[in-house]
Amino acid sequence: MRHLDLDRHRINDSAYVASCREQLCADGALVLPGFFTAEAISTIVAESAPREVDAYYANSTHNVWLTPNNPALPTHHVFNRQIVSSKGLIADDQIAAGSPLREVYASQRFRDFLSSVLGIAALHPYDDEVSSINVHFASAGRELGWHFDNSSFAVTMLLQAPEAGGRFEYVANVRDAAKGEQSFDRVERVLDGHEPVSELRFEPGDLVLFRGRDSMHRVTPTKGGTTRMLTVFAFNDAPGIALSESALNTFYGRTC
Repeated sequence: MRHLDLDRHRINDSAYVASCREQLCADGALVLPGFFTAEAISTIVAESAPREVDAYYANSTHNVWLTPNNPALPTHHVFNRQIVSSKGLIADDQIAAGSPLREVYASQRFRDFLSSVLGIAALHPYDDEVSSINVHFASAGRELGWHFDNSSFAVTMLLQAPEAGGRFEYVANVRDAAKGEQSFDRVERVLDGHEPVSELRFEPGDLVLFRGRDSMHRVTPTKGGTTRMLTVFAFNDAPGIALSESALNTFYGRTC
């Protein structure tokens, strides 16, 4: 675990883990500053930045729920309202074999820490070749539009901050997916700018845990000549789970 600052983040200390879990439960978000060392970030950026030309950019819009439109609803209904997301990504099979990203992702200590903070028995990689580790790129004008996550949690780390823009904005507890309450009126108010919006601030090397299933969130368009770069560590709470061919085509433009 040479790539992590374990003096600052005592991931084996039960009291420290408990404090992280309490904050995530209270806020729905947890930012751990300087979780990765500066040397690790430098290495990851150096190996990832040249791959930006290989990034896949989806050429389609989406609704807030990241699902197909519902033809039973009017085209102007908020469920069918289309949102722009224009960032690109490289997939797991494009990450360098010796990358610090792979070493940390595969570490059982890291997974055990995340499991304890998230309150999940164990974490498992995706059972496909592309989904487990991704690096996202957002050059000038590119963004991630408003949406809910399909998963109960996300684990990310900023690699490179843009000169401006690229803000992570969210509105907590907009819906209750477990109860099937979609809160169409409130979703529409968020999209129309009539709801207060919070910002989650973090710097390169900070580990971020975010519960986005019920909280709408987005990343605003990047401004300036420096590409925003972010790593996503994707896990499942059960083994043997892979994305469907439809999802693979949507997010990666390929099935293998």
